[in-house]
Amino acid sequence: MIYENMKQMNGSIEGILRITGNDVHVLSEEKLRNSLIDDLVYSAVFSPETGVRETAAWLIRRAGASLGILSSSIHSLYEAMGKNKVSGFTVPAINLRGLTYESAQAVFRAALKGKVGPFIFEIARSEIGYTEQRPREYTAVVTAAAIRTGYRGPLFLQGDHFQVSGKKFASDPKKEVDAVRDLIREAIAAGFYNIDIDSSTVVDLSKPTITEQQRNNFAIAADLTALIRRLEPKGITISVGGEIGEVGGKNSTVEELRCFMDHFLEELEKKGKGLKGISKMSVQTGTSHGGVVLPDGTIAKVSIDFDTLERISRAAREKYGLAGAVQHGASTLPDEAFDKFPRTGTAEIHLATGFQNIILDSSRFPAGLREKLYRYVKTKLADERSAKDTEEQFIYKTRKKIFGPFKPEMWNLPSEIRREIGRELEEKFLFLFGKLNVFDTAEIVTQFVMPVDVPSTRPHRERAADRPSSAERYDEGE
Repeated sequence: MIYENMKQMNGSIEGILRITGNDVHVLSEEKLRNSLIDDLVYSAVFSPETGVRETAAWLIRRAGASLGILSSSIHSLYEAMGKNKVSGFTVPAINLRGLTYESAQAVFRAALKGKVGPFIFEIARSEIGYTEQRPREYTAVVTAAAIRTGYRGPLFLQGDHFQVSGKKFASDPKKEVDAVRDLIREAIAAGFYNIDIDSSTVVDLSKPTITEQQRNNFAIAADLTALIRRLEPKGITISVGGEIGEVGGKNSTVEELRCFMDHFLEELEKKGKGLKGISKMSVQTGTSHGGVVLPDGTIAKVSIDFDTLERISRAAREKYGLAGAVQHGASTLPDEAFDKFPRTGTAEIHLATGFQNIILDSSRFPAGLREKLYRYVKTKLADERSAKDTEEQFIYKTRKKIFGPFKPEMWNLPSEIRREIGRELEEKFLFLFGKLNVFDTAEIVTQFVMPVDVPSTRPHRERAADRPSSAERYDEGE
């Protein structure tokens, strides 16, 4: 059900949760997991009352903390990887664009089956917009999924591609960087203790030297890293990532890594002596976000430059103590590619579109709703179609933008359909976890990551409705 007001929500938590100041105590984990959590998370997303949404999200996060589910930074594990204290696996970073509650549960179920330690939930700046999932909501939904599945331990939430738009930067540099600063503040407040800065979009390859090409990139990255260090909660070192090559562009080189890092560290030292730098480096090796779409809507096979990944990862560890290189745009790669990432020392791999495809292409997904989604793409988003696109190419490249406008319809799919799609996703997560060699790594995370319970103030206001309620009842039993 959805809570329309605070009185209704407060009545529903009686005997299950107890609020003491800014803390929440779980009185009945069974009732929380089996019924209340579904209503809380649905209300955190869809209640017409701002105060209800904020309080429901706060209740979920604090109830999770009381059960040992804590937003955490992966920085200390990456430091250990940079010192070669631990190796042999690649950390999966998973972007959830839609059916986020079911999808996150599928991740946790797979992780629990495989005793997986390091896995990250992330969302990019662009995805926050077109999926209509602000950081507070994303944190609440993922935490609720952890509670629902019985997961315990650190929760790695990551701001992926907190990106400076090259076009907007060219017209108003300060305004564009300030927009990323604001997003960083919002994300940290929501428990995102892992943030990937992407200023690779302002690299200018027309410049004569690598230093001049990378200058805006390393200067902005140092500025935003210093901001993150000022904002990070006591006891937490946020894991920060940098990027030297925009995904879909020219392949990265070791020389670019060294140039960026040397100048980045110099710039960072000017902003504060002894400030911690980044823990990993995103590079371009031949992939593109969503894959290369052929005229019939299928994905072309892409050849990844694994030699570049291996060289950059080795150089990043040996000279700078980073965990290694990060591979983006990987979820649509052929199955046989994934076990190569651990063998080349790749620190982290980002996965998104493949999971979107499982949801939308599932045989269980209602055909009528799919037609409605594609009709929206073809009419409302027609101006995004290039002259060279076939209809299949256009739909495939653009359909990610249906997750925001049709979020209520996705959440309100019949429970059996949601469960079946969840099982399909779980199979894929199990496959990827195995290929990336993260089975039986839970103890490694326990060894290197010490979660910190960051205090969170209870929202005290109940504001008037600021949007109409379009949600219907969400109930596992329906």
